Amino acid sequence: MNFELTEEQKMIWRTIREFSEEEVAVGALERDRTKQFPKEIFKKLSDLGMMGLPFPEEYGGAGADTISFAIVVEELSRACGSTGITYSAHISLGGAPINMFGTSEQKEKFLTPICTGESLGAFGLTEPNAGSDAGGTKTTAVLDGNDFVINGNKCFITNASYAKHLALTAITGESNGKKEISAIIVPTDAEGFTVIDNYEKMGLHASNTTELVLEDVRVPQENLLGERGKGFKQFLVTLDGGRIGIGAMAVGIAQAAYEKALEYAKERKQFGRSLAEFQVTQFKIADMAMKIELARNMVYKAAWLKDQGKPFAKEAAMCKLYASEICMEITNQAVQIHGGNGYMKDYHVERFMRDAKLLEIGEGTSEVQRMVISREVGCY
Repeated sequence: MNFELTEEQKMIWRTIREFSEEEVAVGALERDRTKQFPKEIFKKLSDLGMMGLPFPEEYGGAGADTISFAIVVEELSRACGSTGITYSAHISLGGAPINMFGTSEQKEKFLTPICTGESLGAFGLTEPNAGSDAGGTKTTAVLDGNDFVINGNKCFITNASYAKHLALTAITGESNGKKEISAIIVPTDAEGFTVIDNYEKMGLHASNTTELVLEDVRVPQENLLGERGKGFKQFLVTLDGGRIGIGAMAVGIAQAAYEKALEYAKERKQFGRSLAEFQVTQFKIADMAMKIELARNMVYKAAWLKDQGKPFAKEAAMCKLYASEICMEITNQAVQIHGGNGYMKDYHVERFMRDAKLLEIGEGTSEVQRMVISREVGCY
């Protein structure tokens, strides 16, 4: 068993670490305050060849593996959670389903602009009454001649304001008395398609989180992604990959909080000694380091299994669950180590804590992850 990164993975890590520290971290505090989406960062990531990182070169991607994707998400998130989640969703939710289930024509038309950065990737799954119960989809797509006519609402959709198209789920009929859910690629400039960006969020302020309203939106039947009626299974597979991204993001934010806490503990003096000299602080720092190492290894294992074409749903759920929960714990402890200063925005750690909470909710709550794991180990 070899835990060493490949030369290509090391090169990607060095590139994204330097980029994140020089281009992403420096403006993170201000973007959190102003809620300004960092379009210029993604233009530069496109210039670096990162926007299509794990996708085939024939469509403008770099042909890299899932571990490399996880490395990039971790490093971007270490610098800025908003940038990390934007990139993760772009790849794992926007590009991945088209790459996995699209025809060669669909990939050429819809995956290529995602790989080049011309369009951000997005995926329309969650609805006002279909969150953890994603099978409760209400959006409909009725076939009228050669077009689907789509009506419905989606919520909490990442990147849609900057996507030229996105795949979304809709009911296309019934089969054996059950809803037939399909995935359809929809251009965001289609008549009747409205993107609303007015959420007031706890954290991840510089990421784009939207509502979608579809009123008699017509798209050609050829935009059906994969087989009709297979949309439910497709988004389950898509979410498995997305959970690796969320796990990597959690590791990145936790790493940033740990580094800030360690730095502060060494500098801050109380009772004539640095905080780092007190055993109570040492134990907190030690636990942080250990849990981050465990979480990163879990993310890498899930990514490796995916790259090997092996089943990885259980490991993806485990890494997402564990990494997101230790991230929330570590950011909380980082604030605690900072004391009153930790409550102030200038010290970054309160931002890490606010950003971390979404990771226990998005792409399947912690409760849903436990359901997935219990199913995978044979409870039902």
